[in-house]
Amino acid sequence: MNIPNHVAIILDGNGRWAKAKGLPRTAGHVQGAKVVEDMCEITYNMGINYFTVYAFSTENWSRPAEEVEALMKLLRNYMVNCKKRANKNNMKVRVIGDKSGLDEDIREKIEDLEQATASNTGLHFTIAINYGGRDEITRAARKLAKEVGDGKLAPEDITIEKLGLALDTGDYPDPDLLIRTCGEQRISNFLLWQLAYSEFYFCDKPWPDFDKEELTKAIEAYNARDRKFGGLSQKS
Repeated sequence: MNIPNHVAIILDGNGRWAKAKGLPRTAGHVQGAKVVEDMCEITYNMGINYFTVYAFSTENWSRPAEEVEALMKLLRNYMVNCKKRANKNNMKVRVIGDKSGLDEDIREKIEDLEQATASNTGLHFTIAINYGGRDEITRAARKLAKEVGDGKLAPEDITIEKLGLALDTGDYPDPDLLIRTCGEQRISNFLLWQLAYSEFYFCDKPWPDFDKEELTKAIEAYNARDRKFGGLSQKS
């Protein structure tokens, strides 16, 4: 079986999972975080080299204040615990998104996590926090516009490659496969540029119930696709 190099997942259904069990929504987020931990190990053992998850979008700030506060608390704890696991498992961690919109202590934890794992050579694990695809492209355009304004770059030298490199994921390969859980079939402003040629897989399971079996189904579906690049067919 051909294993995709880069898998991205929209972690959907934490709240619905909790509601179905008569639990507060925060319990779903806690369980969802545990599944992320499991999936980091599972994906790498399957031969996947890059694993990216959509944890908190720029639109998620509109959720009830109590839920947002609980998510930020969970994030703080996760950053600390993730560093220990990442170094133990040789995992390199990156956080993408507009970090300026996060509290200072969270930004410091993110910087510490990224620096502590920068030399690791195992799974490249990326967490999208306060992330939106349109926002990312806008920030990248501003970077290039500043270079033009500073005389470091000519407008005609702005290429697809240069814009791609200016994105948060500039030096990482684009996802081969996008998975979204809990039955929704949209990408919700996630990796708009990077998903241009990715395969999509939608499953009905909420994220807290996602497991190796479901991931295997997604990869099997990916293998069955007839991928086309510039009119050329490439079987996955």
